[in-house]
Amino acid sequence: MQMDEQGAGAETAATELGAAATAPVPGWGWTETALSMMVLVWGVNFAVVKHALASFQPLAFNALRFVIASVLVLAVLRAQGQVSLPDRRDVPRVVALGLLGNVIYQMCFILGLDRSAAGHAALILALTPIMTAFLSMLTGHERPGPRTWGGASLSILGIGLVSGASFRVEGSEALVGDAILVTACVAWAVYTVGARPIVRRYGSVRTTAWTLWIGAVGLVALGIPSLLRQDWDAVGPAAWGGLAFSATFAIGLAYLIWYRGVERIGNTRTAIFSNLTPVVALFAGVVLLNEAPSALALVGAVLTLGGVMIVRTDPGSAG
Repeated sequence: MQMDEQGAGAETAATELGAAATAPVPGWGWTETALSMMVLVWGVNFAVVKHALASFQPLAFNALRFVIASVLVLAVLRAQGQVSLPDRRDVPRVVALGLLGNVIYQMCFILGLDRSAAGHAALILALTPIMTAFLSMLTGHERPGPRTWGGASLSILGIGLVSGASFRVEGSEALVGDAILVTACVAWAVYTVGARPIVRRYGSVRTTAWTLWIGAVGLVALGIPSLLRQDWDAVGPAAWGGLAFSATFAIGLAYLIWYRGVERIGNTRTAIFSNLTPVVALFAGVVLLNEAPSALALVGAVLTLGGVMIVRTDPGSAG
């Protein structure tokens, strides 16, 4: 009974918060600031993961970082006094979301990135917000307005310029990587939209924790052979540091921020922030690798930023 009362209270509160997801955004708030921090982490994470995979086997790396992230989210949940389990009727949906958003997406992301150039991978993953908006419309969660579609298209154009500045033809191996990354886009979009009712009912922190734990179990099971084959002597301090960074910030903290965004400002306005990731990666290359971006890439960065700003001003309407 106490669980039912807590669930009902959380559902009422989350529904009230969810109403803000399709209301006009009066100004830049803490949610957008947190999402901007998330994008900064994800942009740097491309280089961090690439470097770490020189020492780690991909599936071993994924398994370890999800175990670390799961412990981190558990600590957050305990600190907030929200350690609990979902209602029995929601367990199948939570399990499906955990497998989709963490096992399938992460497997596709790691394997696709391993087979494609980083800029090319970023371009393909930039399709995710468009897929998210389309699925939100089909499910009746949100009805994106003209500004959303216009801003998303402008952002996609910007990503094309950023990535096209260094694009090169890779051959059949890259085509396989592209197909895997498109699957990752679909998985993440379905994960984001499919989790909306659970986020409304239980809140963003518990939803993140449950799906992350399920994903960790699946990724550890898939990663056991790689963990057994891993040459641990080849893993240096920088690679271990990359694992810790990716687990703590790019998975644990970023997932909490992502679902908080879904709860506060909706699926589409949250998803569009991910289009900034390749722009951050571009400037991270300038700072960390002394790369000089072309004028075309800088124009693309401006278009991407402009597209995100347009989308976040579209009130749309609730479904």
